Amino acid sequence: MEQNETGCQAPQASILCVNNCGFFGTATTMNMCSKCYKDLVLNQEQTKLAASSIQSIVNGSSSSNSENDSNAAALTAKAHAAAATSETIVAPPQTTTAAAPPASEASQEAKGPTRCGTCRKRVGLTGFNCRCGTTFCAIHRYSDKHECPFDYRTAAQEAIAKANPVVKAEKIDKI
Repeated sequence: MEQNETGCQAPQASILCVNNCGFFGTATTMNMCSKCYKDLVLNQEQTKLAASSIQSIVNGSSSSNSENDSNAAALTAKAHAAAATSETIVAPPQTTTAAAPPASEASQEAKGPTRCGTCRKRVGLTGFNCRCGTTFCAIHRYSDKHECPFDYRTAAQEAIAKANPVVKAEKIDKI
């Protein structure tokens, strides 16, 4: 690298990531972008962990139980899968067809529109959820307007007691 009179180094040419992800890499991260380098380091740590767990299983097989064996097998399978994905290019997630709606949408359609718990007015997205678990319109959103069964006083006392624990000072010995 050339240095000019001020002692600063000339900038390097841009190097694309060696995993062809489209981002630029640096020499400090082995010509990888930050995400690919982080994934590589994570995979290396997982393989080291898997290797050490296999060693501990082989060395101490008489004292280990079947649960530890199944956990170690799962770790090694994850490590091998992670190593395989680091060498290949990850494909974008496939889109699903719209033939089957998600469960949350199906329950919303079966339930019908959201309505106020007192006047049964349609509230849609502008409804207010109360602590008693019911949705209300703008008129009935306050607890005194809809005869709310929620005990605000007890809830507030518990919150204050939780936030402010009792502090007792040590007694001083009299001389």
